[in-house]
Amino acid sequence: MDIEIFNAEMNGEGLRIGIVQSRFNETICVALRDACLAELGRLGVSSDDVLLCSVPGALEIPLALRQLAHTAEFDALIALGAVVRGETYHFEVVSDRSAQGVMQVSLDYGVPVANAILTVDTDEQAHARTQEKGTDAARVAVEMANLSASLGALSEDDDDDDDE
Repeated sequence: MDIEIFNAEMNGEGLRIGIVQSRFNETICVALRDACLAELGRLGVSSDDVLLCSVPGALEIPLALRQLAHTAEFDALIALGAVVRGETYHFEVVSDRSAQGVMQVSLDYGVPVANAILTVDTDEQAHARTQEKGTDAARVAVEMANLSASLGALSEDDDDDDDE
C-alpha cells in the first residue's frame, strides 16, 4: 500500500507569526519569549514577520490570540505564559481556562496556536522549563503553519478538480 505522508517543513521563511505573552511571572515569561524568538530566527522567520504583544496574565492570552487570528494575517500564533501553583484553587481555574481558550481560538479560526503557557508547582520548575518550552513553541508554530498550508492546498486541489 502506498500512503501519501505529509511531513511539514521546519522552514519559517515567509511565515508571519503572532505572539501573545503574559506579563505575570515576568522573568519566566521573558525567558520563554527569548527562547522562542531565538528559535524562530534560527528557523528562518524574519523579525519583520513577528508581532509580539503583551497582556497582563494567562487569562487574557486567549482574547488577544482571538483578535490576532481574526485579522487572518498570521500563519501561526504562539501563547507564552506561566501559571505557578499557589495555595488556592485559582491555579486550576487559570490553567484550565487559559488552555481551553487557546485551543478554542485555534479551532474557531483554523490557525495553529502553539501553547507555551507553563503550568507548574514552583518557580524553580518554571525556570527549568523556559528554554525548552520557548524553543518548542517556535518549532510547533513553524511546523503546524507549514502543515496547515499543505493541508489547505489539498482542498484547493479538490476545488480545481470540481471546476473541470
